[in-house]
Amino acid sequence: MYTEFFKTFTDQAEKGLEPYVKFNQLMAKNVETLTEMQLNAIKTYSEMGLNQVKAASEVKDVTTMTKFNSEQMSVFSKLSQQMTDDSNKIQAIAKEFKDDFDKLSTENLKTATPAS
Repeated sequence: MYTEFFKTFTDQAEKGLEPYVKFNQLMAKNVETLTEMQLNAIKTYSEMGLNQVKAASEVKDVTTMTKFNSEQMSVFSKLSQQMTDDSNKIQAIAKEFKDDFDKLSTENLKTATPAS
């Protein structure tokens, strides 16, 4: 008698908590993806900045200064492209999260709504 009661209680608790578990898993996946993307971006931007500091430290005369200045347009283009790529990645991550959340919400709504 008690065994059946506890089994029923456990089954109902699992069923009731299932949407929360799925939502938490979705959030964890999203945070992990965003964190990985941000760490990669930090690494890329740091390397670009350090390379610029090193290049600037090589300026010794007018010739090397002219060379450094002429390379700046290329560096800014690379930086601009990197920022655009990162923005697109963030948008894709946000869209995937929204789509997954909508799917999860729809599934939960179907489960919670009695059949007509």
